[in-house]
Amino acid sequence: MDNKVKKEKMIICRDIKGKKLEYPLSKLNWRPSIYGVIVENDKVLLSKQWDGYDFPGGGIDLGETLEEALKREVWEETGVKVKILDLITCEYDFFKLPHEDGCVQSILIYYLCKKIGGKISMDNFDEHEKKYADMPEWVDLKKARKIKFYNPVNSVEIIKKALKLCQK
Repeated sequence: MDNKVKKEKMIICRDIKGKKLEYPLSKLNWRPSIYGVIVENDKVLLSKQWDGYDFPGGGIDLGETLEEALKREVWEETGVKVKILDLITCEYDFFKLPHEDGCVQSILIYYLCKKIGGKISMDNFDEHEKKYADMPEWVDLKKARKIKFYNPVNSVEIIKKALKLCQK
């Protein structure tokens, strides 16, 4: 009789500071997410988070379309209403959400958007965002190359791709 114990597959996830963590595959959650890249007057609209930035966006709720999720997330994090223009890129990551236990596997979808209304605000933050986010900012494109981003993607490259799409 074979008494070998089958070892569970582990996934390498990262936390908000980039530290790598081993996490059991059986406990991994699925979290697709969507983000808006909004460029106007040589500036990009970014969500201020901790001591850095991210593109406005976040998790897609079950039953939500991509368009509904993107418009909702940008509105919640910035107070701005957007029109979705074009897909920029789609990435993936395994990470630990900073405000929850456990790790997630995520597809991160980035769209070029255009501001069509609203004003910069923190009024729509959810309970978690109120703990770590601050007033969104229009960041000069030249400065964006040097700031700290809290995401797993090459943010500067995403901005460059967005600018190329704007020129079409």
